[in-house]
Amino acid sequence: MSVPAIATTAEEARRRVAEARAQGKIIGLVPTMGALHEAHLTLMRRARAECGFVVVSIFVNPTQFVAGEDFERYPRDMAGDAKLCGSVGVDLVFAPEVREVYPPGDSTRVEVMGTLVEGMCAPHRPGHFRGVTTVCARLFNIVAPDNAYFGEKDYQQLQIIKRMVRDLKLPLTIVPIATVREPDGLAMSSRNAYLSSEERKAAPILHRGLRVGEDAAEAGEREAAAIIAAARKVIEAAPRVKLQYLELRDAETLENVARLCRPAVLAVAALVGKTRLIDNVVIGPGDTPAAQTGQRR
Repeated sequence: MSVPAIATTAEEARRRVAEARAQGKIIGLVPTMGALHEAHLTLMRRARAECGFVVVSIFVNPTQFVAGEDFERYPRDMAGDAKLCGSVGVDLVFAPEVREVYPPGDSTRVEVMGTLVEGMCAPHRPGHFRGVTTVCARLFNIVAPDNAYFGEKDYQQLQIIKRMVRDLKLPLTIVPIATVREPDGLAMSSRNAYLSSEERKAAPILHRGLRVGEDAAEAGEREAAAIIAAARKVIEAAPRVKLQYLELRDAETLENVARLCRPAVLAVAALVGKTRLIDNVVIGPGDTPAAQTGQRR
């Protein structure tokens, strides 16, 4: 196992990427905020399989945290993260300081508008997705990847980034990767480290509730209210879990769904203790991302 090269400036990252591109290599980017775990490694392995030069960005992006969130205490372990990147063959870690991404006097933001940012997490985290699209636009500009890899756990984020790339006609492909789960179904997340032992035992109820809603749809239920109610009954019965939202939205447009006629995402956010967790499943007629990847559960 070798530790990958580490670039801390846009100039150095661009130079190393340009060298790889001059050799005819396809460039893959895995954007992260660090505190890496198996789900991140799954993205990196996919990038390694498809690309000749793999870049992992590690940057805790201040503009996507809202007031009262955990920016200051978000877990950081650069040395450990670099070793993990090396274990799966990453070529370059791009780990800039905040001033490198947001220079003094910076006043530019990139924002997607419309239904993609009107429900689910958006009302609970005002400005969050503007921060996500802004930092992704800057990373894409610096690294100029051919492919960028994102997990489906952050489903709304994924759809918003896809829209930004399409609208701006950026020359890259967004590659979605199915949610990676613990054996008990809990979606892997860096924030799972915040959970106490009792909260960790309670947290998989989010996925179990989503599965109940999914099962209702597979049994023929088409009314969104009934699907949501089935999932809600399971989740709200759990101790230490405070539901923030549970919504059924069109899988592509994220518009509200009253009746299940095409693929839709059943998405949840909840506080488990003081830790905010999200999860989702895609359900409905036709091929869904879960069905395509063989990772329904």
